[in-house]
Amino acid sequence: MSVPAFRYATLLGLALLCMAPARAATPLPSERIARAAVPLERQLDGTVEAVQHGTIAAETSGRVVEVLYDIDDVMPAGAVIVRLRGVEQRAGLARAEAELAEASSRRAEAQQQFERIAGLLERRLVSRQHFDQASADRDAAVARAAAAEAALAAAREGVRHTEVRAPWAGVVARRYVEAGEAVQPGTPLLSALSLRELRVSADLPRSLAATVRARRRAAVYAGDRRIEATRVTLAPQAAPDSETFRVRLELPAETPDLYPGMLVKAAFVVGESERLTIPAAALVERGELRSVYVQGDDGRVRLRQVRIGQRFGDRLEVLAGLNSGERVVTDPPAALQHLRTTNEPPAGAVRR
Repeated sequence: MSVPAFRYATLLGLALLCMAPARAATPLPSERIARAAVPLERQLDGTVEAVQHGTIAAETSGRVVEVLYDIDDVMPAGAVIVRLRGVEQRAGLARAEAELAEASSRRAEAQQQFERIAGLLERRLVSRQHFDQASADRDAAVARAAAAEAALAAAREGVRHTEVRAPWAGVVARRYVEAGEAVQPGTPLLSALSLRELRVSADLPRSLAATVRARRRAAVYAGDRRIEATRVTLAPQAAPDSETFRVRLELPAETPDLYPGMLVKAAFVVGESERLTIPAAALVERGELRSVYVQGDDGRVRLRQVRIGQRFGDRLEVLAGLNSGERVVTDPPAALQHLRTTNEPPAGAVRR
């Protein structure tokens, strides 16, 4: 090919390339942010408590044979946690069974005698006095049998109490007895608590009592987490020495990473305020820096540093770094891929 022909082919290719339509970039998921009404909260110190907690005590006397659970062990509901020797209880059960067998036999004999005397009375072969005596003997035998049945039930209950069972599922917090010790009814054996149902208790100032009682909305802040309270219970009377009201915030069942005795922040809704928020998924955290990808009107994406405030469900309050009306990319990985595809220079966190 001659040089003029080669130059013509090259220019023609460049012209066709310029006329070809550019590949459309995949649109990025984004949201134009604006100020919106969010709850205005007042935070107080609170303490995590277990709803179900208590001390499990012996209900019969005996010597401890075995303690099956120790501190920090998880005990299922109904599990045997302590076994007692219970020789006296088993002896009492055997005695009660024998007494019931005897009482039942005498009751049957008295019933037969009563029926026989009643038949003779109809034929006028015995006196009314004999009939009344047979009736009284029968009633006494029935009463003795009933007493024997009650004694047998009590003896069985005593034997059952030699195996102390967990009243609910929980974790052992404290152990009071060892194998070989003698216990009596009421002797503490173990203290336990349930981690499934937790609540937070706090002291509410008198100035907030009326507002909290009317709204009954609150949340618990544990680190970076915000946990909505399922129920707010306010004491009907104030403490005389401090004029504060005891308030309890019930938490959702099986809330993770919270344990009784932990100190948290109890936040009570006392009104509403206008704040700028973004979706929590839009936040990019790199060490101590927090940023978001902002898409301008020209479609260009930049990483901008922001300062974050409180969390409201799946949204975060923005204290600085963004203005109302700006568009924030809600999928940071997609924004990063967009920058790589368009061959834009790496975006740094730009202060605003």
